[in-house]
Order: sequence, then C-alpha cells, then structure tokens
Amino acid sequence: MVLKTKHFGNVEINEEDIITFEKGMPGFESNKKFAILHKVEEDNPFKWLQCVDDGKVAFVIINPQIFKDHYEVKLDGVISDELNIESLEDVIVYSIVTIPEEVSKMTANLKAPIIINAKNNKGCQMFLEDEKYGLKHTILDEFKKMGGK
Repeated sequence: MVLKTKHFGNVEINEEDIITFEKGMPGFESNKKFAILHKVEEDNPFKWLQCVDDGKVAFVIINPQIFKDHYEVKLDGVISDELNIESLEDVIVYSIVTIPEEVSKMTANLKAPIIINAKNNKGCQMFLEDEKYGLKHTILDEFKKMGGK
C-alpha cells in the first residue's frame, strides 16, 4: 500500500503494519489508522506516527525510556481491555515530541503516552494520573540528567 505523506512523499507500507486507534487521537478523532515510519539511521531515536487516513497528519514520537530513567506507565483495566492486552511484553510506549524553532528546546509529552499492543496493532493515547510526568519534558535536559546516554 502506498501512503502519500507530507513529510516523506510517497511511502510503501505493509497493511499488516497499520495500527488502529479505534477512538482516534485526541483532536484527531476521525483519524483511526496510523503507521510508524522512521529514517534508516539506526542511531536516530525519533520516529513518525503517520496517519494513513490523512497524509498531512503525522506526529514525531520517541520511546520515552531512551531519555527518561525509570519512566513507567501503569495500564488500567480500561486500556488493557480496549487494546486486548494479554501480556505487558506486547506493549510499546511512545511519547509525542514537539520540536520548536530552537531544536534544543524540543519536548516530549510524558503525561499522555501512546500505547500500542504490538500483537494486534491496536493503539490509543492515554492520560496518566501520575503527577511526576508533565506535558513538556525537555528531552535534552533529561538526557543530561541520565549522563548523556
């Protein structure tokens, strides 16, 4: 299947790699199907959550454990049921990244992670009750706290 995207042009994806967000994403509820795209460079931790329904909609994402020590998401029963999660080993977690003009000030939303069940390709964005995580964690500051991992 060929996707027409704003950032990558035409991209070939496998239909079995499409992730379904049954409720869409907050603010983008009508967009239900997404694919994860990434550049080939192995050392690049950033990926794109590209909407299949609308090639203009895409989110930069990152695995928060790359830059935030001990980042932890406690799934509630509602999310586990919604995504049909049978094992935590099947769960992939991403954070949406905001990249301002001054790239060194890019932030990640740790308060509302993207949860994906890799076994059945169902996903959702959940909101954590935990007050230690916020909407804008400066990624480079977090890397520094971790000793530049």
